[in-house]
Amino acid sequence: MTTQNQTKLLVKILVGTAWIDGIIQPEERKYLQKVVGENNLSDDAEIKSLLSEIKPVNPPQCYEWLEEYLGNNPTIKDYEKLFENISALIYSDGDVDMQEAKLLNHLENLDPNTLTKKSMLDQILNSVKQLYQKAIANN
Repeated sequence: MTTQNQTKLLVKILVGTAWIDGIIQPEERKYLQKVVGENNLSDDAEIKSLLSEIKPVNPPQCYEWLEEYLGNNPTIKDYEKLFENISALIYSDGDVDMQEAKLLNHLENLDPNTLTKKSMLDQILNSVKQLYQKAIANN
């Protein structure tokens, strides 16, 4: 993935993160505008559409973008950039919603620093635990 495509995907993830609690807070909107400007994506049609807030980004889409960004073997640098940006967005309004906390927890489980240290059994057990938690949450 090119650097420009990766940056655009990061912005899409941030927009999805801002929507994850159902509403984009003014502080989150300001943070998004700053990131879009810094990355010269103000004129990108897809980013403009996402920022228009006409159609919300649903949580599964946000998680899908997250998985796409990190891929199967994320670098520590890519992971840290993603984690820092998501954390900055989430904490920008001074309130961490339950859905935002779930996203941060999910992201922490994808940390390549800990993934390389876990045994295969731990990874399998964690996957089963996540599936179980999702099943409970959907009921």
